[in-house]
Amino acid sequence: MNLKQFSRMLELSQTTVSRALNGYPEVSEETRRRVVDAAKRHGYRPNPSARQLATGKTGMIGYVLPTGASVDIDPHFVEFLSGLGDYARAHELDLVLSPADADDQETTYRRIVANRQVDAVYISSPQPRDRRVALLNTLGIPFLVHGRTEGFDFDYSFLDIDNEGAFREAARLLMQLGHRRIALINGDIRETFAIHRERGVRAALAEKGLVLADDTVSSAAMTEENGYRAARRLLESSAPPTAILCSSLIMSLGVVRAARELGVSIPGRLSLIAHDDVFPWLKPENFSVPLTTTRSSIRAAGARVAERLAARLANLEDGARGEVWPVDLVVRGSIAGAP
Repeated sequence: MNLKQFSRMLELSQTTVSRALNGYPEVSEETRRRVVDAAKRHGYRPNPSARQLATGKTGMIGYVLPTGASVDIDPHFVEFLSGLGDYARAHELDLVLSPADADDQETTYRRIVANRQVDAVYISSPQPRDRRVALLNTLGIPFLVHGRTEGFDFDYSFLDIDNEGAFREAARLLMQLGHRRIALINGDIRETFAIHRERGVRAALAEKGLVLADDTVSSAAMTEENGYRAARRLLESSAPPTAILCSSLIMSLGVVRAARELGVSIPGRLSLIAHDDVFPWLKPENFSVPLTTTRSSIRAAGARVAERLAARLANLEDGARGEVWPVDLVVRGSIAGAP
């Protein structure tokens, strides 16, 4: 049935039905629920073209996907996208991925905004003074940043976890166990999350009058191979660390491999803490030595980003609002007193 027939059946105006299905705040919750339930019972789905003509909205959330030979598919992004998709599917939103040259994403943002291809967009993996955030702040489209950028004189909406606090507390725990030679295997230091994590470790060490030596810090894309290479370099040095903080559970696979090859026992000679994004297919408790982790669900973050973008489109959230989630520290068998 079309909108006219569906509205007549409910004895409501076409405008009311359309607004109820698209989440407008002017419609009461009782009416919205009645319309949504009826649409599910009768299999009614708005025609996308007609909906866009009537409301000016596409019902789509956009993401500009960097591509090119230097770009790897990040398992963290896939898990985030799964959470985003869970919410979008349940609320009849669609996701649009627009591929772009990794070094020229701004052109694609301008195109999708100018063509009104999506109602809102989100940004991931932000860097300080991120050009994408600066651009979207001028283009007049609702947007939300997964993570944070720094260095701007305007506010923007974001969802982030307390990366600095998480790694500060993890480093404090290691120092309570007597560790003084602590290393950090970090993600890409050009990205804000990695800057915050290093900042947290440095702050914790400074409380004890210690510093994070340059030769104990590594920064690279968060892959198993990069974790392995960094761990080999650290453990084969003249003054190897007694503890390693690792920015990713995936990188920690490489750390464990390097330690095993070099005969370095965990936690006897090396304590290890990693950040865990709660991957369903890689669980820290299933490591040969259950892994101590700082924990936050990136899948839940994806769902929350979609929820907040939907709220902005329905005028239920306005202004620039930041949201920072605390991070759990889960102690398992991979840490012990300093040797």
